[in-house]
Formats: sequence, C-alpha cells, structure tokens
Amino acid sequence: MLSVDFDCLDPAEQARFYGAALDLPVLYRSDDYVLLGRAGAPGLGFVRQEGFRPPAWPDPTHSKQAHLELGVDDLDAAQERMLALGAALPAFQPQPDVWRVLLDPAGHPFCLATHGI
Repeated sequence: MLSVDFDCLDPAEQARFYGAALDLPVLYRSDDYVLLGRAGAPGLGFVRQEGFRPPAWPDPTHSKQAHLELGVDDLDAAQERMLALGAALPAFQPQPDVWRVLLDPAGHPFCLATHGI
C-alpha cells in the first residue's frame, strides 16, 4: 500500500476532516495512525507526532513543504464546505479568484483550485 502521510497531533481528527472532504473511508486505525483510501489505490495517512508544529502560511522560514491541491468547480461553495468541516481560512490569499489556500485542522495548508479541472 502506498500512502502520503501527514504528521499531526490528532490522527482521528485529521482523518475525520479529510475522509469527509474527499469521501474516503478508513482502511486502518490505531491510536497513533489512521489510513484513508480505497483498496488497491494510494491512500492518505495521518501520524501522531507529539510536539507537532504546523507549517506557517505564508512564512518562508517554516514553509508548508508539501500540500494537497483539490480541483473544484465552484471556489465559494467548496470553501464554505471545507470551513464547515473544520478548515480555517488564512488572511493571505495570493490569487483568490483562481485558487484559495485553507488550513486543515492540524494547520497544514491545502488549496482549492479551478485551474486544471
């Protein structure tokens, strides 16, 4: 199984957020790790890291390092859905008419984008 794993303080909360956001079921769960995905496809994993410090957006001294980019048809509707699921909207938005930066419950930046879909 291939997965992209994100460090966080609360794997269950991260899995709840991304499971709802991306309609992915839990494939594996323990106190320190939750894996979302579908059989035979890469998954998203969330790993408990004590002392986790989230990336700072847009601070280049503690950058995002990696992020998910989610293609959407309607930026406003997708943003409202993510905020209702527990995302946060940072003040800095480089190109809000084309893509929006949000922060997941652990503080990882992710983007909603209309380009490329």
